[in-house]
Amino acid sequence: MSAVTVTAPRAVSLTKSRHTTVTDPALVRRAVKAAALGNAMEWFDFGVYSYIAVTLGKVFFPSGNPTAQLLSTFGAFAAAFLVRPLGGMVFGPLGDRIGRQKVLAFTMIMMAVGTFAIGLIPSYATIGVGAPLLLLVARLVQGFSTGGEYAGASTFIAEFAPDKRRGFLGSWLEFGTLAGYVGGAGLVTLMTALLSSDQMTSWGWRIPFLVAGPMGIIGLYLRMRLEETPAFAAECEKAESTRRKVPLREMIAGQWKALLLCVGLVLVFNVTDYMLLSYMPSYLTSVLKYDETHGLLVVLAVMALMMIVQPFAGALTDRVGRRPVIAAGCAGFLFLSVPALLLIRQGSLAAVGLGMAALGLLLVCFTAAMPSALPALFPTRVRYGSLSIGFNISVSLFGGTTPLVVTALIGATGNLMMPAYYMMAASLIGGAAVWFMAESAGRPLPGSAPSVEA
Repeated sequence: MSAVTVTAPRAVSLTKSRHTTVTDPALVRRAVKAAALGNAMEWFDFGVYSYIAVTLGKVFFPSGNPTAQLLSTFGAFAAAFLVRPLGGMVFGPLGDRIGRQKVLAFTMIMMAVGTFAIGLIPSYATIGVGAPLLLLVARLVQGFSTGGEYAGASTFIAEFAPDKRRGFLGSWLEFGTLAGYVGGAGLVTLMTALLSSDQMTSWGWRIPFLVAGPMGIIGLYLRMRLEETPAFAAECEKAESTRRKVPLREMIAGQWKALLLCVGLVLVFNVTDYMLLSYMPSYLTSVLKYDETHGLLVVLAVMALMMIVQPFAGALTDRVGRRPVIAAGCAGFLFLSVPALLLIRQGSLAAVGLGMAALGLLLVCFTAAMPSALPALFPTRVRYGSLSIGFNISVSLFGGTTPLVVTALIGATGNLMMPAYYMMAASLIGGAAVWFMAESAGRPLPGSAPSVEA
């Protein structure tokens, strides 16, 4: 039996006879922290837009109809998701070609620039129609960069993690996402409490976006210090003499079954995610006429609860598997969406908090399992590219459009239960995807050697 050694500062050592990857725990922790912190900073930037949507509607889309303002604001929000597949088609294959670390550093720069630019755009009252057009351009830059973010970050952690702890370590990626949302929501809530409505509309809304500049520099520093993943390094070494660009058709046609599963899983994940974290603050304020500050505080408390549960749920996926945890989330949204929304519509703080907490805990079933389940759908050679394409197509068509579609449905039908029905429909599609997916807990990633911790 060959000996397995770990030699610093490399993250991995491969045995010739058994082809086993032995990971250095210190380097794995550093990789997870950097990916999660970078993701938190990106989603702070991206999430602030949702929390301040009502104010942005007044600044960029003047109208006597609050619903029309909100629709216009969420229309610009959804537009960023329409270019995400393009970003995925660019950054994903590039990540499979030149490496995960380089691409993740570049997406950080683009996101910070796009978000910082929003804070500098003059209002509609100052430059007229040019204001919403510039907002749209900045949102498109954000969307394009995000096309390579989640798939790259989840791939990065999954390829560093030992097989038996991939669920727990991967769950920290969504912990970072929640931390970013909490930071964005906390800042907006604080400003809403301290500033008058006129002050927020005049200049206060700019502050969260301008914070993106220094945050982007910090995130870039963290990601530039990372090493390449063991799986990608082994793939490069294995194909050193014959490595070539992977055709886009190979990432799509060659992986069509896995792509369909990816689209279905991401659909239920992101419809419920954006419904709860992006749309519900506006639903509470604009539809239910809930106090804006109290509405944001409720969402903030729910996200804090999710952060506490997240690592434990991630560890649970390593014990019982990804499929049972995701299936439980789908069943929960199917049967509990209506009762939860009825509680929220009662309007009391206790009822709203209980309904939102129930939805948040169900969402943890997805946030804890998806970062490890999705990369396991694809082999190392095309993992970043195929996952980027499948993930972003699904997010663009279903996740990012959720606030816009649900707002339009409520406006057209007058039925305030539309958010619950939309989540139920998504859970059925997600449940079908779970039925056909293979269990990946405790097993090597496709195309990669078994990975164990030193």
